[in-house]
Amino acid sequence: MDGSVFPFYPQSRTPFLFDTKIIEIIIICLVTASTFIIIFPGIRGKLRTFWLARVLTSLLIGTVILAVNFTHDWEVGSVNTKTAYKSFSNAMVNASIGLWVGLKGVNITLAGHPVHQLNETINYNEKFAWESRIQYDKDYHQGLERGLPNPILYVAEKFNSDSPCRLHHQYCISTYYSSALMWAAFCSWILSNVLFLIPVPLYGICMMFATAVCMALSLISFATVRHVPSCNIHFGSSVLHTRFGLSFWLSFATGLLCIFISIVLLTLHIMKPNILRRLFNCKDNEDVCTKSEPEEGSIVDDDKAVALSPML
Repeated sequence: MDGSVFPFYPQSRTPFLFDTKIIEIIIICLVTASTFIIIFPGIRGKLRTFWLARVLTSLLIGTVILAVNFTHDWEVGSVNTKTAYKSFSNAMVNASIGLWVGLKGVNITLAGHPVHQLNETINYNEKFAWESRIQYDKDYHQGLERGLPNPILYVAEKFNSDSPCRLHHQYCISTYYSSALMWAAFCSWILSNVLFLIPVPLYGICMMFATAVCMALSLISFATVRHVPSCNIHFGSSVLHTRFGLSFWLSFATGLLCIFISIVLLTLHIMKPNILRRLFNCKDNEDVCTKSEPEEGSIVDDDKAVALSPML
């Protein structure tokens, strides 16, 4: 092999950090939300605004819970440095190296500054899945065979199952339980909506709180990785540091929203049960609930009182 020819081969790249599943989830959510907004003017009653807010809030919570299972920005980091570009070459490039950690794998990006250097376009985004050790090792060895740039292979090697850093073992366990707990939160969210529709608000409140608990445990499971000693990723004098990304904080905010909703509804259930019954029992308008309650001073026999009192 001539010394001027590098072992670099054409390869298929991961062109975008968003999984197509995320786009599908967002589109479905937007179409559903748009449908409810379109039919909103045709809904009668004083509580229609509450009904729309309830539907849109529930859609937002469900979309976040479902989407973060496929995002790649639970933990992110980047560093600007001057580094070797290819194997068996002393050629250096100025580039930004990024690390994007998700529940399904890790994305490693390499973007040149400027993008065009050494007569090439330096703009890579490679995905390495860790759904299993075999899958990650397979993706890594395929990267070696394709001749990926050195910075990408160097970062990917840190997460290899044979690496002394043991990052693969740590992240695989934490993300496995984080993903499982997020799916448990999604199931709890579905049950809460069903229970609110029946309606049995008290049990719906409990399942909404269970949704928040599952999300909190998922975040705790993922955050435990940062408390385990790990190898630093050095590029010369620069170090690639990571921090919690958008998906982590979005999940955190959604969990707080679920807790807030649960507390408000539980307070209404204890302090103002009549208001809670009206919020969840009125299908057409508020007068239906008003008529179902006896007026003050009227005498109602025990049988009628039992029939008129809504169940919680």
